[in-house]
Amino acid sequence: MSSDSDDALNWEGDEAVPPKDAALPTGWNAVGKGSEAVGRLEQDGTVTAPAEAGERPPLSTAMLLILGVVGGIYLLYSIGWVVGGLRLKPLANLIVADAMYVPWFVLAVAAPALWFLAGWVLTRGRAAWLRVTVLLLGVVLLVPWPFVTVGVIGS
Repeated sequence: MSSDSDDALNWEGDEAVPPKDAALPTGWNAVGKGSEAVGRLEQDGTVTAPAEAGERPPLSTAMLLILGVVGGIYLLYSIGWVVGGLRLKPLANLIVADAMYVPWFVLAVAAPALWFLAGWVLTRGRAAWLRVTVLLLGVVLLVPWPFVTVGVIGS
């Protein structure tokens, strides 16, 4: 038999109720430990499942800015390879035929875009510093030397 003090702490129908699913309304973000287990509260009051583990968080502002600047540099590099390569073509035709020059010219023009794409795809899921390092390494390695040395109206 239970004592009177135990009866004072219990009410009729005071059984264990399963806790509700943790959910936040649209526009709110859960942070901290266990935030990945928080679902979304829809307009009709239903709770959607929390985000899947395979979904990636959005990029930070700094990372978007770095990607934009480096992407712009790569675009300028492609233009530099076109201008420098076309300027160098008459001199190159003295040494090699067009059949040898044109494929390498096209590859040189496409190299910055290919590096950006490869750096983006191959560093998915890695640390952000690694992605930035790979992209900045391409900025150093893919300099359009024909444009830099000869320029548009070079000698």
